[in-house]
Amino acid sequence: MALHFVTDDAASAQPGDDVTLTGAEAHHAAAVRRVRVDEAVTLGDGRGAWLEGLVTAATPKQVDVRVTAREDRPAAAPRIVLVQALAKGDRDELAVQAATELGVDAIVPWQAARSVSRWDAKADKGIARWRTIVREAAKQAHRAWIPEVEGVARTADLVALAGTALVLVLEPSASDRLTVVADEAADGRDIVLVVGPEGGIAPEELSALEAAGARLVRLGDTVLRTSTAGAAAISVLSAAHGRW
Repeated sequence: MALHFVTDDAASAQPGDDVTLTGAEAHHAAAVRRVRVDEAVTLGDGRGAWLEGLVTAATPKQVDVRVTAREDRPAAAPRIVLVQALAKGDRDELAVQAATELGVDAIVPWQAARSVSRWDAKADKGIARWRTIVREAAKQAHRAWIPEVEGVARTADLVALAGTALVLVLEPSASDRLTVVADEAADGRDIVLVVGPEGGIAPEELSALEAAGARLVRLGDTVLRTSTAGAAAISVLSAAHGRW
């Protein structure tokens, strides 16, 4: 499979045009991935544009690609949104990376009551870090659309969200299995998966979400880590909604 790179210039490029990679993307292409002249590559803008092309020049500072074909890929519908609770260590980052590779459409960091990690004064830095992880994971997965990483949500924000989206809260004690409810129609609404931190979602948060219309669901008889639960749920939804 051809190597894939991301550049804003892909948004308007057409067959016959030349697209130039510079900066970190050029260095990654030429010095890390070792692209060569006449090698076939793909380019995207992260917003649906998908280009095929041939490398015409390659240096660590500049890589030129002649576009040979263009496709505009539509965004997935309904969107699958992951609300990922902040977690200690790199567990939330692992969750974000896996979710991106598996096809999530948007990610919302959640400052849950039981989150050991607290972004508070460093939210901008945390969001920037997640966006970098998402961009690189989307490139690795050859995705035409790079998921959005939204601002940090509090539980009250999730409660409000339950009125406009199909919110599915992963909870090991729930009676309904995700595999049973996964193919329910979202009626054009986003499908939002809520994953709690280490120690699970606090009882008062579960009650507030359920009262607002969210559904509590479980994946199976075992309890998954916060770093793997979202990825498993996205896989179930992707199969149920014909993405896979």
